[in-house]
Amino acid sequence: MTARIFRPAPNAMQSGRGQSKEWVLVHAPQTAREIEPLMGYTSSAETRTQIKLSFDSLDEAEAYARRNGIAYQVLPDHKPTVKRASYSDNFRSDRKTPWTH
Repeated sequence: MTARIFRPAPNAMQSGRGQSKEWVLVHAPQTAREIEPLMGYTSSAETRTQIKLSFDSLDEAEAYARRNGIAYQVLPDHKPTVKRASYSDNFRSDRKTPWTH
């Protein structure tokens, strides 16, 4: 079972960068989830997929994986592009598309 080490994206509903500086280790599922026939719930017998470990740095996460013999894959962190805009930009005359409701 391989694990993924990544930096999660910040919450889209907030403007802050809370919990986006930590690295997370998550185990990837080995088998697909099964549908329980009576109630229709999806389930899995794998308990490792329920574990989500947080680390302050990438080095700490890699050291933990090596120390415990976990095969891991590091996903590159994504840098958000900052799009600066002001309210008055909606009414500029040189807009690419005209402003409408």
